[in-house]
Amino acid sequence: MSALIIGLSGCADLDLNPPADASTETWYSSLEEFEFACNDLYRGDLWHWEFNRLWHTDRWTDDWDQQGHGYEWSTGALMPTTSYVKATWLRTYKGITRCNAVIANVAKQRGKLSDKQLDKFEGEAHFFRACFYSYLIFLYGDCPYYSEYITIDQAYSMGRTPKEEVLKHIYEDFDKAVELLPESNEGNIRVIKGTAMAFKARTATWMLDYPTAAQAAKACMDSKTYSLDTDFESMFLLKTHASPEFVFTIPRSRELHDDKIAYGSFLPRNNKGKSLAVPSLELFSAFLCNDGLPIDKSPNFDHKNPFKNRDPRLGYTTVEFGTTFLGIEWDPSKNKVQNHTTGKTINNNDSQLVQSLASWTGLILKKGIDEDLLVDLKGDPDCIVMRYADVLLMYAEAKIELNEIDQSVLDAMNDVRARAYKTTRAQTSKYPAITDTDQAKLRFILRSERRMEFAWENRRWFDLVRWRLCDIAINRPVIDLPAKAQLQKNIKNGDYYFPADALPVIEENGLVNLQPLVDSKGKFRKTMERKFDGSKGYLLPLPIEDVMLIPGMTQNPGY
Repeated sequence: MSALIIGLSGCADLDLNPPADASTETWYSSLEEFEFACNDLYRGDLWHWEFNRLWHTDRWTDDWDQQGHGYEWSTGALMPTTSYVKATWLRTYKGITRCNAVIANVAKQRGKLSDKQLDKFEGEAHFFRACFYSYLIFLYGDCPYYSEYITIDQAYSMGRTPKEEVLKHIYEDFDKAVELLPESNEGNIRVIKGTAMAFKARTATWMLDYPTAAQAAKACMDSKTYSLDTDFESMFLLKTHASPEFVFTIPRSRELHDDKIAYGSFLPRNNKGKSLAVPSLELFSAFLCNDGLPIDKSPNFDHKNPFKNRDPRLGYTTVEFGTTFLGIEWDPSKNKVQNHTTGKTINNNDSQLVQSLASWTGLILKKGIDEDLLVDLKGDPDCIVMRYADVLLMYAEAKIELNEIDQSVLDAMNDVRARAYKTTRAQTSKYPAITDTDQAKLRFILRSERRMEFAWENRRWFDLVRWRLCDIAINRPVIDLPAKAQLQKNIKNGDYYFPADALPVIEENGLVNLQPLVDSKGKFRKTMERKFDGSKGYLLPLPIEDVMLIPGMTQNPGY
């Protein structure tokens, strides 16, 4: 049976009559049953594109380096049979079916159960349905749309609804959610009015509908529901489950569900990890200097000490050379380093001078990594789907693209930037405040700001796709530090970390061009080709089963 038919029938894997599906006449007769059904919509399984693995989409972007390993999307090998293509389609439609069931049964229970409670449950169902359809139209384009129970025969006769029409329904659902949801909840897990405003802004931003994005983001900002966390780094630690900045998160639980994620590939080799997947040279180069300028234009940049005078988020994202990380000195230019936990000097397995499989960029992930992971190299991080910094930057982006640039745009961007410097917007002497009002300059700043702020948070891929930059970014090769012999020469000759005569070029579109490093007489090496076909790659293929079994289901071009 096709993925779509399974999704429309509401069946969970090997569970043909799940209690949350309203598949019997006795369900949805109490508020507890409604709550149970709505709880299911928060389950990570239904948010497959965000939740199925750590950094699911970051792996395909120019922020990621994995020692020559490529993924289907970024190597041109994506097919209608690729597992996450089918799983995302299937599970998203499961979620939609369950939302439809809640909404239909709320109507039946009006006058019998508390309207206030029913409003909340109906509001949640409208919110989640809008979110699920948002992913479908962004990922697949036109898609089957339904908002009530349908039969199997109806499902087989369905074609693809134009995404513009689906988008109208999505906006209606978000607006209904804003009408019905409460303004606040205890804790910050269940969705509220501000959540719906924020996700409407995200959907509109994905669709490049900047008037709607600006309006929805401003509504969220004016609601005063969320605020920036004063401690950027702490938001991503395993122990952090709440923050005034979290708009929507999906929890994991080691204790309740044995929901553990393996971190071995991301941890240092000196700490029994593998350092296989690490921040890329492109990401490293994209962080601005502390004067707000890119590294190829700032007089503050030091090619030998590339962490010096940089935006603090660089040091929050990847470990600064010469500092202690997880108890051990981090310096990939040394053969031996200090283990500050034992007080001993050890062979530096995190340098290619010692170990060829050490980080090929000399970088290691710091964001979200803490000592709790060293117990068994596993963790249960909550999935942060949206935080308030995104709302501020979406508002700024929308206003920039509309060329409606005013103080509110600068304020939104400066709030985010100032927080990184551990200060406030008004303290302009303590951070490089944004003052430009030129549209092109602000577009570059905005894109740089998003990349620094959301590095390795599953947001970069969405930005590259909607800005239509994949044709450039994903058709450039992966560049790494050289292997041992040349690395030794670079260190000896003063060409480490970057050679003085071969800096990366930071382009007006915000992308990093590493070609000068490739041309630097072997001082860097090309380790993998990426491939992106713009004629098809901006949309996923539909699962092969649906295209084959449903007469009106056409495949996306190129697949």
